[in-house]
Amino acid sequence: MAARLPRVAYFPDSFHEVNGVAHTSRHFEAFARRRKLPFLCVRAGERPQALVEDGNVWTLELPRGFLSFALEKDLRLDPAFFRHIPLISEVLDRFQPDWIHITGPSEIGILGAGLAHHLHLPLAASWHTNVHEYAARRANWFLRLLPERQSAATGQRIEDLAMAAAARFYSAAQVLFAPNAELCALLERTTGRPCHRMPRGVDAELFHPSKRTRNPEDRDRILGFVGRLSIEKNIGLLVQIQQELDRMGMTNIRFLIVGHGGDEAWLRERLARAEFTGVLHGEALAAAYANMDLFVFPSHTDTFGNVVLEALASGVPAIVTPDGGPKTIVRDGETGRIVPDSQFAEAIAGLLADPARLAQMLQAARAYALTASWDSVFEGIYAAYGELVPRANRTSAAD
Repeated sequence: MAARLPRVAYFPDSFHEVNGVAHTSRHFEAFARRRKLPFLCVRAGERPQALVEDGNVWTLELPRGFLSFALEKDLRLDPAFFRHIPLISEVLDRFQPDWIHITGPSEIGILGAGLAHHLHLPLAASWHTNVHEYAARRANWFLRLLPERQSAATGQRIEDLAMAAAARFYSAAQVLFAPNAELCALLERTTGRPCHRMPRGVDAELFHPSKRTRNPEDRDRILGFVGRLSIEKNIGLLVQIQQELDRMGMTNIRFLIVGHGGDEAWLRERLARAEFTGVLHGEALAAAYANMDLFVFPSHTDTFGNVVLEALASGVPAIVTPDGGPKTIVRDGETGRIVPDSQFAEAIAGLLADPARLAQMLQAARAYALTASWDSVFEGIYAAYGELVPRANRTSAAD
């Protein structure tokens, strides 16, 4: 007799926005549709509230209200979102999930965790954002006002308190998922819950070197960045890189910046030669990647780095920092470089001066990306569901 497929109610922090959580969530729902899995996605959206039952996949989209406020250019939080609890409870009662899966401590994640506890359902939680590191970086405006020693200690204290609060929230789940082994170890240590790796996949047909549209006679070298233009992405380093390369006499280098964010005006003012495209999707985004010569991603806080994997699939070697998730994607010296902030410009100059090595990296980057599929990511999640349902039920009952 075939094992019963787990019925999953998924509460993502974001779905329609431009970020890693939304990107992963859209692929998760698409996977459930392809595999005809019983799946309910409860999310916020701009449309009037609507429940859509499309075969095995149900979607409940709920509007944020007038009390909602912006966290970032396309991210909002609605403190009154809990007004939707009666409708969500009614839909959950009809759907009869075996699991509730949340993606973080947003109003939607808190609501999902509360409903799991109320309904005595096992809870899964995936970690997508290093909220403790974001908290410290967002406090930079304040920390800069303090003496250096006090600033460092206060910044570390903010990070520690944010991590303690996040760990307390995530410990409500019976099983955790995180994009890399380091984060899994941290979460297991701070929450006492088992954690499974949940990497990301890439559409290697969409993101492909053949999408390059640049004139072969173009002698400019293009450094690419894709992501949110805000302080936690360490975008200030892009300006420093341009200045250092200019001092080296490499004036034929310019940036191609894809994305938006609160610090876009600051960056435009300081990167006069850069092209800013705004947010791109689909074929336009694929062409942007393929037109780059190197991908530069200086973030210290990303838990994985979908954009790095998309660049590799496009045949573009990536340069990343030794911190966070991107370093688990890039193989130093093979598909790109892993270097501290102070060595980014030197690494870029070295690769651009060696066309043969750069061509080898292009091939290796593409080959690596072909091993990362979204289906394998979500198959791993469902395997963990299947293994842990009995244990989760026991833990839930014991709690």
